[in-house]
Amino acid sequence: MRRPIIAGNWKMNNTIADTKALIADLIPLVADAEAEVVICTPYTDLATAVEMTKGTNIKVGAENVHWAEKGAFTGEISAKMLVELGVEYVIIGHSERRQYFGETDETVNKRVKAALASGLKPIICVGESLEEREAGKVEEVLVKQVEGAFADITADELDKIVIAYEPIWAIGTGKTATKEEANDTIAIIRNKMADLYCADCAENKVRIQYGGSMNPKNASDLMAMPQIDGGLIGGASLKAVDFSQVVKY
Repeated sequence: MRRPIIAGNWKMNNTIADTKALIADLIPLVADAEAEVVICTPYTDLATAVEMTKGTNIKVGAENVHWAEKGAFTGEISAKMLVELGVEYVIIGHSERRQYFGETDETVNKRVKAALASGLKPIICVGESLEEREAGKVEEVLVKQVEGAFADITADELDKIVIAYEPIWAIGTGKTATKEEANDTIAIIRNKMADLYCADCAENKVRIQYGGSMNPKNASDLMAMPQIDGGLIGGASLKAVDFSQVVKY
């Protein structure tokens, strides 16, 4: 059985004071959750988040990581730095990183390798734009992104990796793929993982989240679909009650 995993992506939101208040509210609301619970915070909130979640079932992730161990990369953060803080997960290749900051399939792969080498668990984001979906290129786009992200990644490492399918057209727009669309598209990703590795690997090792505006109203329907193993949650993760309702779909 693939254990469900619900991860909050706070994006560029929440000061340290906001973080303290949100986590304090969240801890009792998700204490008995069956799903794995992760919050991915801005860099400045990570130390606070790690400290506050000690002894709880909430795990902490970062929103990005650089591929180099150290060096002249102004403004970047290495995997070693995140591990030192106590971070467990890291989002890699989010559509906003691809759209605004030049992320490519190649740099996603480099970041994934760096994360794994340091013991971090990557949440690798893939997804198509509205134009690509309307042009019938969904499978082509996703296959290319998956192949790029997983280049030289071994089957032994798959249980440390989560994939997040995030249709770009459904992020922050209020639009959501139907549960059938999400399920069928995630099946494309899982089938590609079976081709790259093995059927058993894809079925039992690979967890794939849906990341397109999952919220308390649609979480239960989406999570009932056989291919969907969780959610990468944006806006709904910024309110403790909303996020807990998704966690307990």
